[in-house]
Amino acid sequence: MVSEYVDFIVQRMDDILLFSAQHLQLSFTAILIAIAIGVPLGIVMMMLPRISPLILGISNAVQAMPSLALMGFMVPLLGIGSTPSIVMVIVYALLPIIKNTYTGLTGIDKAIIEAGTGMGMTEFQLMTMVRIPLALPIIMAGIRISAVMAVGYTTLAALIGAGGLGQLIYRGISMVNSKMILAGAVPAMVLALLIDRLFSFLERLVTPKGIKL
Repeated sequence: MVSEYVDFIVQRMDDILLFSAQHLQLSFTAILIAIAIGVPLGIVMMMLPRISPLILGISNAVQAMPSLALMGFMVPLLGIGSTPSIVMVIVYALLPIIKNTYTGLTGIDKAIIEAGTGMGMTEFQLMTMVRIPLALPIIMAGIRISAVMAVGYTTLAALIGAGGLGQLIYRGISMVNSKMILAGAVPAMVLALLIDRLFSFLERLVTPKGIKL
C-alpha cells in the first residue's frame, strides 16, 4: 500500500508541485492582506474600546458561517477563480489576528505606559515604540494561527477553479481514488506544518528576552 502510494506520488509529482505552488500563493496572499486589515483593526479597537464588541461580534459571526455557504455568497459577487477564494480565506483569517492584536495591546502593564507618558512620549511614540513592540509576540501568535488556518481553507479554492492542492483531493473524491486524495491531503498537511514552524520561529524572534512562550 505504501509503495503504491509512493509510486503514485512520483507519477503525479509535476501536478503536486504545481498545485503546491498555487496553494502557497493563494494562502500567503490571503494572510498578508488579512494582516494588513486585522492589525489596524485591533489598534482601532484598543483606541476606541466602545466599538471593540461590535468588531469582535461581527468577526465571530462570520467565523461561525460555514465556509461553503460563504463561498456560495462570494461567487455571484466576485465570480470564480482566485479572487473569491482569497477573500474567503481573508475573512476566516481575520479573527485571530484582530483578537490577538487587541489582547496584546490592552494587556500591557499600565505602569509601562505611564512611564512612557511621564517621559513626554506622544501617543504615536507610545504606540510605535512601546505598545506594538511589547504586543508583537501575541500579535505574531494570532498571525501564526491564521496562517495555518489559511492553508486548510485554501483547499476549498479548487471548488471554484482557483487551483491548489484541493484539486487533487476533489478529483480523488469524485473518482473514489484514495491515493489521489492522499496526494493532495498529505502535501497540504506538510505545508501547514512548515508554515507553522516558520511563524513559530518568527514568533520567537520578536519575543523580548526573558519572556517564555
